[in-house]
Amino acid sequence: MKVEELKRVIVAQREEIQEKLERERIIKREVPFSQMRKFLSSPNILAILGVRRCGKSILSWQIMEKNAPYINFDDERLIEFKAEDMDKLLQAFYEIYGDFEYVILDEPHNVKGWELFLSRLRRTKKIIITGSNSKMLSGELSTHLTGRHIDFVLFPFSFREFLKFNNFSFEKEDFYSVKKIGLLKKMLEDYQKSGGFPESYLFGKEILVRIYGDIIEKDVLRRYKIKRATTFKEMCKYLISNSSFEFSFNKLKNVFRIKDIHTLKNWVSFLENAYLVYVLERFSFKLKEQVIAPKKLYCIDTGLVNTIGFGFGENKGRMMENLVFVELLRRRNYWYKNWEIYYWKDYQQNEVDFVIKDGLKVKALVQVCYDIENYRTKEREIKSLIKASSELECRDLFIITWDFEGEEERGGRVIKFIPLWKYLLEI
Repeated sequence: MKVEELKRVIVAQREEIQEKLERERIIKREVPFSQMRKFLSSPNILAILGVRRCGKSILSWQIMEKNAPYINFDDERLIEFKAEDMDKLLQAFYEIYGDFEYVILDEPHNVKGWELFLSRLRRTKKIIITGSNSKMLSGELSTHLTGRHIDFVLFPFSFREFLKFNNFSFEKEDFYSVKKIGLLKKMLEDYQKSGGFPESYLFGKEILVRIYGDIIEKDVLRRYKIKRATTFKEMCKYLISNSSFEFSFNKLKNVFRIKDIHTLKNWVSFLENAYLVYVLERFSFKLKEQVIAPKKLYCIDTGLVNTIGFGFGENKGRMMENLVFVELLRRRNYWYKNWEIYYWKDYQQNEVDFVIKDGLKVKALVQVCYDIENYRTKEREIKSLIKASSELECRDLFIITWDFEGEEERGGRVIKFIPLWKYLLEI
């Protein structure tokens, strides 16, 4: 490409970003800004990763707090851009901005061979790159950048960010206000239905259908050159419709009549790489048992599941469980880096939704239950918690409910019941 062509694209993209910042409501994300800015205090690379359209580009601009050179490679005007054009891009940046120390490269992995340019650029510049594939920093780039980059996974809006976006403020004393709690629960219902993608608040379900389609088409089918596209799409919808349930690759193999189980494992890993789904392992002290046990699968966003998944919205318990899992992931990635998350199940089918492990210790056991006032349901959830508590030597036991709050002692152990709205507001 010619330098003048690149300059036109750079300026046009900058104008688009500036118009978005001026026109739309932009909130400050609840991420560790100080840590990321400290890392960029000298020439380094910060990689902001995450599912498509979750706000990575806007976050990049918020971190920089200045007018830095920017280009988004996920643009049809750059479809002919090649690695040998990178120096022309650098020239275009200098001609537009003069000398600079920061640069933002959006989705650079769309350019084959981009790794070597980035390795050279980071010697003198402070760089933010974004990407919607968890493997973009693997392979050759990882070899070149040993110790010179960190990655941060951004999630769609949390419930706290959703409230902030909607100008809904709250204080600790509001937790005792009947009116405020009622309004919070109404907002929570809206959040569960619409999810955390910022654009869904402006354009509704239509944009969620498009986001899902782009993830499947651009981030998976094209990237990995999957030939059986129809079967792959059917599997995706099946998995999302069965979010929060156990699954096994043998069962998937039978459902979709695929001979090679490794094909299915690859397909699911591709969806994980695109941050569309997360696979949760069953906890076991024996690695072999953990590997062969059935898994559980969750979608990155309840709004996507409501839009794509068949009949998902009818099960409020599964909705809550998916929401809690994504919140646990968010907290792990933003603040509690040592957390490991599993589910637990014994041979008698007693099950605990989430096991939070911190280092060598199981930190907490968490159940999620919508209708805890049903006696049988309550006893089942408590029984499983007590059994897991004994086996895993953990005494911090929680049941996240829709609106019930309290404590109950069983067998010398205290179980805390926390309403979902309160859990999502506490960090």
